[in-house]
Amino acid sequence: MGLSFVSRRALAVCAMVAAGTLGLSACGSGESTTASPSDGASASAPAAAAGAKVITPGKLTTCTNLPYEPFQFKDGDKVVGFDVDIVDLAAKKLGLTQEIVDIDFAIIKSGAAMAAGKCDVAAAGMTITDERKANIDFSEPYFDATQALLAKKGAGVKTLDEVKAKGLKLGAQASTTGLDYVKEKGLDPKEFADSPKELLGLQSGQVDVIVQDLPVVLTWLKKPEIAEKFELVASLDTGEQYGVGLKKGADPVLLAAINEAISTAKSDGTYEQIFVKWFGKKPGELG
Repeated sequence: MGLSFVSRRALAVCAMVAAGTLGLSACGSGESTTASPSDGASASAPAAAAGAKVITPGKLTTCTNLPYEPFQFKDGDKVVGFDVDIVDLAAKKLGLTQEIVDIDFAIIKSGAAMAAGKCDVAAAGMTITDERKANIDFSEPYFDATQALLAKKGAGVKTLDEVKAKGLKLGAQASTTGLDYVKEKGLDPKEFADSPKELLGLQSGQVDVIVQDLPVVLTWLKKPEIAEKFELVASLDTGEQYGVGLKKGADPVLLAAINEAISTAKSDGTYEQIFVKWFGKKPGELG
């Protein structure tokens, strides 16, 4: 992915200059939303990295796909979540305010959103894959992902092979690695446009089992009306890692700032604090 981490770090350090305070704002689906209190730059923010190329002065515009709780979702008029907090670390390092744009995931993963100038970066629970790397650049990994199967209670399955053997109807979210994974295992799932529609498909009986990222499934199961009728039947270790996406041929200053924000957060304990905040467990304890 372009320059080495050391080179990118050097570029970022050499480019640092003082930055003034910026106001707070965010938007999703074309509407303005208010950033959470911890978002954006402040008078105590570190010096900004001069020369970072962004589509809107003073803003780090992030494409995402809402809702995908706990990674990104709306809480009132604010967009919050694990991914939001991770990108906000880089925004603060650059002296910028994060602004969020809600857009179809297929447009994000193809690189079209950033190529068209819709956003500077993409953070949407997006797994780093060779196919996607052909169209976009990625930051260093910031999350180790695992897929899971959610089924009706009493379905009597624990594996994809059993789902297939019993002839159960499987659902998956379109344009995701979960969809790709089950297809590679020989299943032909019903595709849903987004995670809420996928869950609704399970609740309405369109499918018997769905595959989705484990943290999303665990978040759904915190809701009594879901936990009453459905259960986690399997965790699928697919070896995936999430990365922040950038336009192909990414601006080295912007990429360096994101990578350093992730690295610093992991070394100084900030990453663990954010992880526990959104998942209720420490890194490595989720699965």
